[in-house]
Amino acid sequence: MKKALPALVPLIVVSLTVEALVRSGVVKAYLLPPPSAVFYDIFHDAPELFAALAKTSAGALIGFFLSAFSGISIAVFLSTSRTIQRAFYPYAVFFQTVPIVAIAPLLVIWFGYGMATVVASAFICSIFPVIANTLTGIQSTDPALRDLFQLYGASTTDTLFKLRFPAALPQILTGLRVSAGLAVIGAIVGEFIGGQGLGSVVDVARTQQRTDKVFAAVLLASVLGLALFGLINLISYLTLRHWHASERT
Repeated sequence: MKKALPALVPLIVVSLTVEALVRSGVVKAYLLPPPSAVFYDIFHDAPELFAALAKTSAGALIGFFLSAFSGISIAVFLSTSRTIQRAFYPYAVFFQTVPIVAIAPLLVIWFGYGMATVVASAFICSIFPVIANTLTGIQSTDPALRDLFQLYGASTTDTLFKLRFPAALPQILTGLRVSAGLAVIGAIVGEFIGGQGLGSVVDVARTQQRTDKVFAAVLLASVLGLALFGLINLISYLTLRHWHASERT
């Protein structure tokens, strides 16, 4: 509770300020709904919103785990040779620079409406941070330790899995933290085009001028992103607490 309190204070202050501004007429409710209206919508429309949250969660989680597995595997492959890295890494960067909103209609053409498009969108959005951070971590292994492994005749596989990969773990987890939030964003974008989930709720509420419902859906999407981020933090704590400074302070 002591750790959460500093973060809760600004949230409470901002919420109360917005509530006061809307109720006093300084800000119009259709432009910025009061927090009370947003929470009322969450409880009043709970069946619809939480059903949509479940669909978004499924798409984001599948996309995230696919990007985690694929991103780490691709980074390990790229780390085996500078030539391979120069040949293929630019294409990983290309995926990061293409706006997902621009290619989302293509995903519908390729995968159809529904979960497949949402997963593909989440995957594309979230894979690059995993690749970039894993590759950087693997390549940043202490040269003295690499020389020691070579001196004792360790194979390339042993060096990778017993030295380079464990040493890269803090940066891999950093990439996964970034990827977790991007997976939720990608899922929402996919749902704008492919239907279902919180993205669909936001799109429909927007056409109805229901800004309170839009904020309610966005709040639930943010909670989903925070939950994924918290999961990675828990994994980081469990795996690094005994040997890495980032989890020992």
